[in-house]
Formats: sequence, C-alpha cells, structure tokens
Amino acid sequence: MTSSQAQASAADAVGRHEPVLLERCLDLLAPAIEGAAGSAAAPGSAQPVMIDCTLGMGGHTEAALERFATLKVVGIDRDPEAIALASARLARFGDRFVAVQATYDAVSRVAHEHSVRAEGTVDAVLMDLGVSSLQLDEASRGFSYARPAPLDMRMDQGSGPTAQDLLEGSSAAELTHILRTYGEERFASRIAAAVVNRRQAGESVSSTQELAELVRQAVPAPARRSGGHPAKRTFQALRIAVNAELDVLELAVPRALNSLRVGGRLVVESYQSLEDRIVKRALAHGATSRAPQDLPVVPEADRPYLELLTSGAEKADARELEHNPRSAPVRLRAAERLRPADRAPAPQTRPSSSDGRVSGRRAGRRANRHRPT
Repeated sequence: MTSSQAQASAADAVGRHEPVLLERCLDLLAPAIEGAAGSAAAPGSAQPVMIDCTLGMGGHTEAALERFATLKVVGIDRDPEAIALASARLARFGDRFVAVQATYDAVSRVAHEHSVRAEGTVDAVLMDLGVSSLQLDEASRGFSYARPAPLDMRMDQGSGPTAQDLLEGSSAAELTHILRTYGEERFASRIAAAVVNRRQAGESVSSTQELAELVRQAVPAPARRSGGHPAKRTFQALRIAVNAELDVLELAVPRALNSLRVGGRLVVESYQSLEDRIVKRALAHGATSRAPQDLPVVPEADRPYLELLTSGAEKADARELEHNPRSAPVRLRAAERLRPADRAPAPQTRPSSSDGRVSGRRAGRRANRHRPT
C-alpha cells in the first residue's frame, strides 16, 4: 500500500468507524494522564504514556492525542491492515504515536519498552475488545454471516489456521466444545454433527454463506424465530477459537494491571459475557481485601491494590445507542492502581482453557495438523 493509498484508506476508515463510549473512556483515563507530570515517580515534566491494547482504526487513540496535548500513545494490534490504516490516520501526531504489531498480551513488554519510568510502568491502558469495525465491514475477512466470503476470521491474515481449517480439522466433540464454550450455543452438538456429516460426505464448508445456512438448518425451527440470526453464536465461537481471544485476554488483563504506575488507570470495554467475566474477575480480585473482616489494622500486603471506578459494568445510554448502534452490547469497567505492582502484583493465571479442554490456540494447532496439503 502506497502512502497516498494509506491516507485515502485512513480517511475512509474515519468515516466508517465510531469509537464506542469515547468520551466516557477519556474521562475515566483523564486523571491518570493529566496527573502524570506531577507524579512522584517521575518528577518534572514527564510525558504521560498510554497503551491502546486494541488499536483498530485508531479512533480512541486519535481522540486521546487530541485531548491530551503531551500524551504519547503506543497502539497494539495484531492486524497489519489496522496498523497501516491507523498509522496513516495518526501520522500528524509524529512521535507521539507508535504502532506495535502484536497480540495485546504483550502489553507488559510494550510498557517496559516505552515507559519513561525506571520500573517500566505507564499511566493508562485502554482495551476495546472483540472484533473491530474494520474487520466486520470488510466482507473478505469472513467475520460476518451477512455477507458472502471465505471462512477466514483471522485477525492477522498472515498467520495461523482459518475458520475453515478449524471446521475441517476438528472432531465433532471438539467442535461441540468450541461452540458451547465460546458461543454459549445451545445446539452446539447438532451444529457440530452437521459439519462433520457434510465433511464425511466430501463437501467442505468453505464460505460464510454455506456455514450460515448449515447452522440455520441444524437449529430447530422454533429456536430460529427469536434471538437474532441462528448463526450468530457459531460465528462468534469460531472467531474466538481461531484467534485464541479469551486465552490472550486472560493473560493480558493482569499484565496490563501490573504495567500501571500507582494512580494509573485501566479501562476495558467488553462486548460479550465471556470477555466481561474475565475482566470482572481480575478487577474484583484486586479490589478485595485479603484480611479478616474483624482485623483492627489491615497489613499493607492484605489491602486492595485496585479501586474500582465503575459501579458494576456500565452500558451505553439511549443517546449513545442512537448515535452508535454498535455500542448496544458494550460493558465498560475501569480501575485505578493503589499500590505498586512490585508489592501487589495482579496474579497471572494460566488461561482457563488450559485445564484439559480445547483452547483456541490448541484447536488452531490441531486444525493446522489436519489441514489438507
């Protein structure tokens, strides 16, 4: 892509993309960013640093750079197309913006590389989870059941197995697990059996249209009359598995919390219950005292290391929904770090899918082994 093509694509992206709960995110991050210069850990005129873990087309980052005049943002995204578009869109900010192609569980490494503090921490971290508008709007990516396209669904199209590979290389039991766990699909076993039966008949499921129709036929007629498109949960489950999204998130949230200075803030926007559950659990752990309730003096080691900044998960209000319909499923949570990470680290647990079930990453590797040559 030439520079002029990138600029044109970036301009088009601006028109297509509306950041969700933009002002609310910036308001929650503002005290950490605006207070960075006077931080005791970085006296003087330290440049505040924010990591946007889900850069996408750069909407949140652009607004943050416009609002906070001295802010530097490091944007992470695994999608090289998103990196190119956002970099073109944000070129006017010069070295105040840096793009990093990676999955966002690399947040701690990125923080150390770009921190202005000796301990390698930053002032703010933002996560806007799920699939981006760029990926949804480009039919060729295969994320949408509403448009004909190859069954790809990779956020980074340069690596890893596709959704079609996953369908062709997984057993009925593995597919059932993926659909039930990542899509919370009631009819997971029926859909998995339909995929395997078609595969055994020598007919692969190679397009979004074919998969959507297969799911429609597998789901009982009464269940198709409500709840939206019957393939919605299947597409969500395959996307999560192909990109190992929940595995990455379970690693990323504690790493993000441990990358914050005292007074630093994390803001997370989730779009389905599986994501929100992981975020809620990590934040609740940090905001809970470990001391017995009747203890007169709570040792520092047992005190909470996070303060929750939202009462539960915030949702889009009527005005936001009218302005931006894609904000309907959003669940926003935020927290501020109260104690240094070296004294109160957020526990880094192995992804829950590593307990013997088929994780997104393991399912992908297995699909690769069965991929036709």
